[in-house]
Parts: sequence; C-alpha cells; structure tokens
Amino acid sequence: MNEPRHLTIITGASRGLGRAIASLLLEQPGQHLIAISRSSDPSLMNLGVIGRSEIEQWAHDLSDPIPVAARLVDYLLAKDPSRFSTATIINNAGLMAPPRPLGRSSFDDIVQCLRVGLEAPMLLSSAFLRGTTEWPAARKILNISSGLGSMARAGQAPYCAVKAGLDHFTRVMALEAVSQPNGAKAVSLYPGVVDTEMQAELRRADPAEFPEVSRFRALKEKGLLESPEAAARKVIACLNGGDFGAKTIVDLAAP
Repeated sequence: MNEPRHLTIITGASRGLGRAIASLLLEQPGQHLIAISRSSDPSLMNLGVIGRSEIEQWAHDLSDPIPVAARLVDYLLAKDPSRFSTATIINNAGLMAPPRPLGRSSFDDIVQCLRVGLEAPMLLSSAFLRGTTEWPAARKILNISSGLGSMARAGQAPYCAVKAGLDHFTRVMALEAVSQPNGAKAVSLYPGVVDTEMQAELRRADPAEFPEVSRFRALKEKGLLESPEAAARKVIACLNGGDFGAKTIVDLAAP
C-alpha cells in the first residue's frame, strides 16, 4: 500500500451524514482518516481495507471537547510536516436539544447542544490550525452547518444559535487566513435537508412544544429529504472543488 497522502479528520463519523462522508472518503486511495465519535464503528475499518486507505477511530464524547482537542494538537505536531499533501478537518458532529421553547428547555440540554455543536468545532479547529501551522500541505476546514444558522425557528433556540455561531466563526477564520502563510481555507456548508436521526427527532416532537413539527413531517411524507449518501457525495464534491474557500458560506440547497 502506498503511504496515504491525504489526512482528513471528521467528527460525528458513526452515523448519519458523518458516517456517509467517512465511508466515501475511505473509498479514495491515499486517505488517512481520523474518525471521531462517541463510539467506534468496526465496519469503517473494513471499508478502509477495501479502499486502500487507513483509518483511526478516536472514541470521545464531544460534550467534553478539551481532551480531544489537546490530543489532536499533540498528534499533528508529532507528524512529519511533509508527509501529507492535504490536511482537512470536517466538523460534522452536532446535537439537537429537544424541540421546545427556550423557557422550558433544561439547562443540561442547552449546554450539551452548545458544547457539541459550537465549542467542540472551535476547539478542534484551533487545534488543527495550531498543529499544522508549519505544514506545507493545503489545509481546509469544513464546518457542516444548517439553514437554521440564518433563519429562526421557534422551539430551536440552542441549535439555531449553534449554527449561526458556526457560520460566523468560519467567517473570522477565513479573514485571519488571508494574512497568514499558507492560510487554511474555511467553509461553512449547508448540506440541505438530509434524512438523519435528527430529522426523525423533529418529526417526533410534541406540536405543543414545537409548532413547526408539521412542516418537518411533510418533508418526509413528500419525499423531500435527501439520503445521507447523496448529501455526502455533494459535500465531498464541494470539498474537492477547485474553488473551495472562494465563498465562506455555501448552501448546497440553493438554486
């Protein structure tokens, strides 16, 4: 096997869109994938063998993100800076608080949503930038966001705030990269409406707590949800596109 030349770190790789992205990446020869999620997925190891790529699985709960960010810095600093031609981090993991008005949300649900969806991506992006500063590799940061980052939905204050924050700190990273040698390209991506467990949670919500539940149920009933695999192909096409980073906020559902 040729030594992998492409390093990709992805969070939330054990299910949904994250797993679909990880699976497609492992089909590409020369990939070294670090998959971060709460638990490992043995089937991803098999995909790595089939696709002639390598995978490491790091089991971490991103509601406590400092240990994994520190581990990532140490890992990257220990690598030969010339080993990889590209280095990418995909902040995909997210956690949706139970849909209900903010005044009836538990403190713990709010905190968990903010830590997994915003605090962890910021810390991991910081770790990635710090650990690859001296690398000659093309560096990319891809944050998986949502249309809820730019629109308000009653009953989803924590998640809307997380995605808006994700978008805005991506803009800041893109600005900072302009003045840096080999600055990392940063993009916040809206993948569209994907048929994941998160969508199922919204459909199961109590209409009294989440007034827009009928809208999300209708998306499923009308077949308007995209499969994780189809969405993953679009995400990877964006990531590999020659114009990656030309726009900081990218909406794959936009016409």
